[in-house]
Amino acid sequence: MPIVFYSTESDPLKKTTHLFAACALLAASTGLFAQNQPGPYAPLQNVAQLSASAAVEVQQDLLSIAMTTTRDGSDAATVQNQLKLALEAALAEAKKTAQPGLMDVRTGNFSLYPRYGKDGKMNGWQGSTEMVLEGRDFARITAAAGKVQTLSLGNVGFALSREARARVEGDAQAQAIERFKAKAGEIARGFNFSGYTLREVAINANDQGPIRPRMMAMEAKAAMSDSAIPVEAGKSTVLVNVSGSVQMK
Repeated sequence: MPIVFYSTESDPLKKTTHLFAACALLAASTGLFAQNQPGPYAPLQNVAQLSASAAVEVQQDLLSIAMTTTRDGSDAATVQNQLKLALEAALAEAKKTAQPGLMDVRTGNFSLYPRYGKDGKMNGWQGSTEMVLEGRDFARITAAAGKVQTLSLGNVGFALSREARARVEGDAQAQAIERFKAKAGEIARGFNFSGYTLREVAINANDQGPIRPRMMAMEAKAAMSDSAIPVEAGKSTVLVNVSGSVQMK
């Protein structure tokens, strides 16, 4: 923004003198401000960048079974009603042994769409519906799935519960931090320093392997026996990485 000076003097000579004085004062002030401005940052010295990680393997403790069925016909309302009846019967059977956390029951995908022939013309309707059983009680879930007669087995998946992941992540984090500290000490001693101080650090955690539930395609059956479905969970590996910088001293 430009700086404007005003003078109330009517004498031209005095007005010019005042203007020169103001300019001199402005120049002096500008120089003073320039001297007070901070200079460029000094380059970092004796700083080491490093990272360390730890991984803990854990058994997956969540089971998810999706059960589904399809219907087709010439009338959309009829197909929709057939799917509705099949789903209602499956829900009624599954809810007999449902228990929060151990086995939760919920509906999944529901779709209804036109069916077309080879000539490209619509000749009917197709639809599908899905029910999902999930929880930590594998025996309860597989037994319930075996008793459902109106839906067929779709997919089976395994995952790691939030509680198990938090517990294992804490163990992996503690190991990664100890490894970071040990590595920082080794680097400092390698450069003939007696120790170090921590400058900054970042901690990241993630699952290695089946981060999402591992899905296994199963052959659909027209009818199922009431015996439990055999399943076997895999393992997940929780990885924690610690990275940052230290000041060697």
